[in-house]
Amino acid sequence: MTPLLIILAGGASSRMSPVREKSLLRFGSEPLLINQLRRYQALGFANVIIVGNPENQADLVGLTSDLSGMTVSVVVQQEPKGMGDALLAAAAAIPNPNGQPIYVNQIHDVTDDSLHISMLAAHNANPTHSFIAGYEHEGYFPGGYLIVDAADRIHGIIEKPGAENKPSNLVTIVAHIHADAARLFDAIRAEYASTLTTDDHYERAMAALMTTYPFDVVRYRGEWVALKYPWHILDVMNYFLSRIKGQQVAESARIAPTASLVGDVFIGENVRVFPGAAVVGPAYIGSGTIVGNNALVRNSMVLSRCEVGFTTEIARSYVGNHVSMHACRVLDSVFMDNVNFSAGCTTANLRIDRGNVNSIVKGAKINTGRDKLGAIVGENAFLGVDVMTMPGIKIGANAEIGPGTHVHQDIPADMRVYVKQEVVMIAKKSNG
Repeated sequence: MTPLLIILAGGASSRMSPVREKSLLRFGSEPLLINQLRRYQALGFANVIIVGNPENQADLVGLTSDLSGMTVSVVVQQEPKGMGDALLAAAAAIPNPNGQPIYVNQIHDVTDDSLHISMLAAHNANPTHSFIAGYEHEGYFPGGYLIVDAADRIHGIIEKPGAENKPSNLVTIVAHIHADAARLFDAIRAEYASTLTTDDHYERAMAALMTTYPFDVVRYRGEWVALKYPWHILDVMNYFLSRIKGQQVAESARIAPTASLVGDVFIGENVRVFPGAAVVGPAYIGSGTIVGNNALVRNSMVLSRCEVGFTTEIARSYVGNHVSMHACRVLDSVFMDNVNFSAGCTTANLRIDRGNVNSIVKGAKINTGRDKLGAIVGENAFLGVDVMTMPGIKIGANAEIGPGTHVHQDIPADMRVYVKQEVVMIAKKSNG
């Protein structure tokens, strides 16, 4: 029996602030959700249940309503109570879960198709077993590690064991095929009925099932990028940029004779690249975007109807729709839709000590793992002329930053920030 696909797209997204909704992020012409669904559809999945939350339900329904060739049901997890609760929300949409295999994925895990092909092949070869993807990683990754025996049978999962206590080199990815949905749901309900207060009900349910039913690992060495924090948008961007091969230029695009296209680049409909400008691949320029005189876009994704003004440099950055930039520097940064980045603005991206850049997430300082990171700017933010942001700064949606401001700390949404200036006027002494 073909597994029923369940995609988890709900839960709390506070760690992604000021980014509003991961599934709506566009890495090219389509939102991540639609891109992922098309890939699953090409692999043969015809039915999918998407688990959202009250905030993104309308968006998920709207995005999937016109998707042809695939039956999509959107269910809602009312509160972020963990993966177990999300799967129980999906259970209500499965009329007969007895003996029904399910394939559980997360919308924000981006992998090669080879992972899903291997998972389906393992299931088809032995449909009575359950399977968990194990990412082969020799370093240390702060996630869950699989306990496996010589036959690749899984006997447990340890969360964040520390580099010295890894039980294997296999990091678990949320790509799980369960042989019997009803059996899994019953195990999850049993964990919610227990007296334990931790939110790892799903993991505890799997551990309980492993004592009786076989769970096998499917090893994976391909690419894997996950959207957990906002700077991970740059990692996912790089994944999609790496898929651009050659120079793909729309017929309606206008490229000045003295402009340069170098390497693997995508140029969308009605793009205008002015004299002296350079687009250096891998790079993506969305429809209707203007790349002005002597501007430089390299290793970046600039979406639709943006204005990359005169002498602007965009390097290793993700720029959303309708973003305006003029004579400025956008370095290792993430700009959401409708940002105005005025003349002379710069996103500083390098610490003085050249160490990894930190960022404050939910009140805690997080090491981003990146030695270069600029700013994360929420939608509709307006930055006045000559604003400079320090490395790793986040600016909330609808914020306004006054001219000449140096931003040293995160700015919440809907805030207006400016520097008071004292003007002193003194009459010049006469030389006579």
